Amino acid sequence: MCFKCRLLLIKIEFIRKMMMMTALEEGFTSSNTIKISQDLDVLLNRFEATC
Repeated sequence: MCFKCRLLLIKIEFIRKMMMMTALEEGFTSSNTIKISQDLDVLLNRFEATC
């Protein structure tokens, strides 16, 4: 696996953990949780297209 893909996986895992923590603290439908979820979607799409 290339360096770029590994870096994306690290970012994906970090954002996923942030999303879960935010969801547990603020609720699954809070604006912060939704924003982080959208950021995660972008990274996942980038990973799928690149790696």
